[in-house]
Amino acid sequence: MPYQLPANFLWGGATADFQFEGGFNEGGRGLLSHDFETDGSLKIPRHHTMTLPNGEIIKPKSSFFLAEKVPENAQPIFLEDEYYPSHKAVDFYHRYKEDIALMAGMGFNVFRFSICWTRIFPTGEEEKPNEEGLAFYDNVISEMLKYGMEPLITICHDELPMALALKYDGWSSRHVINAYLKYCKVLFERFGDRCRYWLTFNEINAVRGFGPTGVRNPDGQDRYQAVHHMFVASAKAVKLGHEMMPGSQFGAMYAMSELYPASSKPEDVFHRLQARRENWYFIDTMGRGYYHPYVKEIWRKHGVKNIKMDSDDQILLKEGQLDFISFSYYRSNVTQAGDPWFNVGGSPNPNLETTPWGWSVDPLGLRHVMNEIYDRIQKPIFIVENGMGAIDEPDQNGNVQDDYRIKYLRDHLRAMADAILIDGVDCLGYTMWGPIDLVSLSTGEMKKRYGFIYVDMDDKGKGSLDRTPKKSYYWMKKVIETKGAYLNDDYPTP
Repeated sequence: MPYQLPANFLWGGATADFQFEGGFNEGGRGLLSHDFETDGSLKIPRHHTMTLPNGEIIKPKSSFFLAEKVPENAQPIFLEDEYYPSHKAVDFYHRYKEDIALMAGMGFNVFRFSICWTRIFPTGEEEKPNEEGLAFYDNVISEMLKYGMEPLITICHDELPMALALKYDGWSSRHVINAYLKYCKVLFERFGDRCRYWLTFNEINAVRGFGPTGVRNPDGQDRYQAVHHMFVASAKAVKLGHEMMPGSQFGAMYAMSELYPASSKPEDVFHRLQARRENWYFIDTMGRGYYHPYVKEIWRKHGVKNIKMDSDDQILLKEGQLDFISFSYYRSNVTQAGDPWFNVGGSPNPNLETTPWGWSVDPLGLRHVMNEIYDRIQKPIFIVENGMGAIDEPDQNGNVQDDYRIKYLRDHLRAMADAILIDGVDCLGYTMWGPIDLVSLSTGEMKKRYGFIYVDMDDKGKGSLDRTPKKSYYWMKKVIETKGAYLNDDYPTP
C-alpha cells in the first residue's frame, strides 16, 4: 500500500520549555522545580542540590530523586560551580521568530510546545497573572499562525512552580489543583480563540520524584495520592476548556514505549500484562473516566493504603475524560517473571540494535503501540514524541549528514503509516521530539541531539547558538510536502 496520509494529518515537532526556552529570570518568570537540576556532562546523575538548615549540602545519588526521600527541611540551592541547563536552554525565548520560520520552512502545520507555568504565575499563588509572560506566548502563537501552524499546547510539562512544591509538598496537596485550574483558566481566556489542541500533562505515567510532582517522597502512598490529584485537575481542566472553548480537543501525554514478554513462557506473558497495567492505570483512568478494578492490586503492590477522594471526584473523572490519547514512543524493552515491580519499563531487547544511549530501535513496536492504545480506548491517538538521540558532528562545511536519523525516522513513519492505512488506527498527527536541538531531559546533555536543526552549543552552554539545518531537515520537508509519499521505496532514501 502506498504511504499516502490524509491531507489534514498534522506534521510537526515537539519541545518543552525548560529544555528549549531559556529566558531564566526574564519577563517576570518565577522558579520552576526543573531550574535546580544540574547538567549530566560529568557522567553523574542529574540532581537537585539541597541544603539543610545547618548549612550542610546534600546531593542525591539518584536522578530526580527517583528512589530517595527528600528531607522535609531541605531547600534547593544553586551552586556557582554547577551548570543548570534550563536557565539558558537553547534560547527560544529570544529566537522564537527564527525557530518558527525554520520549522515552517519544513512544512510543519503543527508545533507542540509547553507554556512555562511560572511565566504566568511566578509562584503559583498570585491572584493576577504576569502580563509579560502572557505577552510572550501571545507573540509565539501569532508567529505560528502567520505560517499556518497549529498550536498544540502542553499546559504542564513535568514541572511545578518551586514555591508550590516547597509549601504544599506539590501535588500531594489538593491546593495545587486550584492553583492549576486558575492557571488553565487564564490560558483558555487568553489563547482559546486561537488554540484548539491542548495536553493537560506530559508523561503523567512517568512522574515521580521532587522534580515533576514536587512530592518529597517519590513512591508509594504519596505518589499515588499526588497522581489522583493530577487526574482530578486534568478532568476539571477538560470540563472548563470545553465550556470556555467550544470545539477544543484535550489529551494528556503518556510514555508508551513497547514492552514485550522476554519469552513465550506463560509466566513471562502474564508478567508483561501486569507490568503494562502500570501504564494502563493512567490511560484507562483519564481516557475512560474511571478507575479500573485492577488498580487495587497496583495500590497493594506499591503499599498504598487508601486514596483520599472528595465525594464528587469519581463524577469529575467521568465528565472530564480525554478527547484523544497522545503518547511518546522511542524504543521497546522486554520483561519477565521475577523482575522487580519498579522495573515497569523492562530491560533492553537483545534482538534489536540500539542508539548510542542504549535505546532499542524498534519501528514495528510503534505500530503495535498505536494499535494497542486505539483498540483499548477507541479514541483518536496522537504521536507527540518520537525521535533518535545521537551525537551529530558537523563536517568541514558545518553540515550534519545524519543519515542514521533519516533511517530511524523513515522506518518509524512507515510503521505509523501502516497502522493508519492498513490497521485503521485513527491518528491525528505526528510531532517529532526536538525538531531543533535542545537539552536532553534524561542526561542534561546537548550532545544527545534529536533535531532536524543543529544548534551550536555544548554541554556547558558554550557556543554561538547558531541554527543550521541538517540533512534530515530537507528529507523531512519532502515527506511532509508529499503527505508521506516520499516514504515509498521508489523515492531515494539512505
